[in-house]
Amino acid sequence: MSTYWQIRRQARRARRAGLQPVVLIDGGLHASAWVLLARLAWRYRSEAAPAVMAGAVLATGGWLHIAYPGWWPLLLALSDLTAFALAVFGGHVRLTQPAERLYAATAALAGGGWLATAMILGPLSSPMLVVLLFGALIFAVPWWGHRRRRARARVRRALAAWPDIARAIGLPGAKIQSARIDLWGWRARVKLASGHTAGDLAARIPAIESALGTYRGAVSVHFTGDDKANWCELRVLDTKPHTEAIPWSGSSARSITEPVNFGWFEDAGPCRVSLSHRHTLLAGAAGSGQSNGLSVLLAALTACDDVVIWAIELSKGTELGPWAPCLNRLASTPDAAAALLADAVTILQARTVHLSAVGHRTWDPAPAMPAVVIVMAEYAELAAKAPAALGDAGLIARHGRAVAVTLIAATQQPAHKALGQDTVRPQMDTRICFRVRERRDVDLILGSGMLHAGWHAHTLNTPGEFLISAPRHTTPKPARAYVVTDEDVARAAARFGPRRPQLDDMSRSALDGWGR
Repeated sequence: MSTYWQIRRQARRARRAGLQPVVLIDGGLHASAWVLLARLAWRYRSEAAPAVMAGAVLATGGWLHIAYPGWWPLLLALSDLTAFALAVFGGHVRLTQPAERLYAATAALAGGGWLATAMILGPLSSPMLVVLLFGALIFAVPWWGHRRRRARARVRRALAAWPDIARAIGLPGAKIQSARIDLWGWRARVKLASGHTAGDLAARIPAIESALGTYRGAVSVHFTGDDKANWCELRVLDTKPHTEAIPWSGSSARSITEPVNFGWFEDAGPCRVSLSHRHTLLAGAAGSGQSNGLSVLLAALTACDDVVIWAIELSKGTELGPWAPCLNRLASTPDAAAALLADAVTILQARTVHLSAVGHRTWDPAPAMPAVVIVMAEYAELAAKAPAALGDAGLIARHGRAVAVTLIAATQQPAHKALGQDTVRPQMDTRICFRVRERRDVDLILGSGMLHAGWHAHTLNTPGEFLISAPRHTTPKPARAYVVTDEDVARAAARFGPRRPQLDDMSRSALDGWGR
């Protein structure tokens, strides 16, 4: 009788010759049938997980009923403790969503309860088997429907098919070294055969999309951090990032020197905005998401312990009022706004003198020497109601970056009267443009010639979508900002409001010297 490996070699020779191999062993059993079954079981192990888990619970219940029937109170207590830990601390074991933690905790309670009952009655007694069967079916439905589990299954199938895909697209020898799942799809680190580069893989993106069965534009190729010519990252999207609103998951930055996660580009790349030593302009038509974008920046700033936040809002505090516990100063009248900007200029001048005395060029933010960020919720109203204050705003725009006194100006009225006739807009390093009504507003917000260069903000049709022009963002790629809800604002204000940093001693002394 032929050995298994001899059969495999014969089958390969037959396939090369264009024949379908059929090899019989004693009793007429196909030799590769067991191998096929094993491969199918491994390939669909995720789908079969509920059945496997039910079998494991049944076997465990039988063993405990025979060996430790009196220990059911201890098992019940352990299942309750496990369920509590999963519900409260499940985020540390990748159960990021509340629904996932609830599912895991409920499964732990149900499994523990069934095992405890099986220890008393026996796993085969009526109606234990029926209860186990229905329980497995009930818990299997959300398991089979879970997005991340389905994504893992798709990725495994794609990895299994990759050698054939690589040969079909003309890049034999391309190997996937590792893969990981993220929010909208998966990423794979690819090593190409000698003589091939990432450009060769990028040129075959349409063929890869066809082979993987994705939608057009779902695949992209990026260079790896080590800049090796034959290494690259393959990005595959399962769903489009801008289809649904993106909930705010909290700020990862704890210093203004760290970039802020503002949203996601349409290719699922993160949009990070740097606020340190830079002025920022947010503009867009009413309902375009500009106000929410300002909330994203405020949510990030309130989590930083090296920034003092001053704010100006001349519309009765409807937008910035909920952030009041986190604001070191809030001006809601034209006179108060003018005084706030004048004080900022005083701090700017004092810090300039200090840096000159110590021989430094820039002010490095720290908890003891915080940056000062002035948030202007509706810049057009400031220009209309307190035009005399625009001179101080212009001075801050021209000279404030080096001493970490910066502006964040937002407006829903991107008109030439509000933005074009002062010295503030030209100094804005970062410009975030949401949907605008008129084509000419694109050049007004982003800069002259940007509309002709392809920055078509007037075509954005989803709330929260924007184009960003900044030193690290020089191409017109649509992105969508996170959604910060009223509940998110309340939680951030309650958490960070009581521990906001205060002005440094030198800045306070400068204000006191002016009698304020």
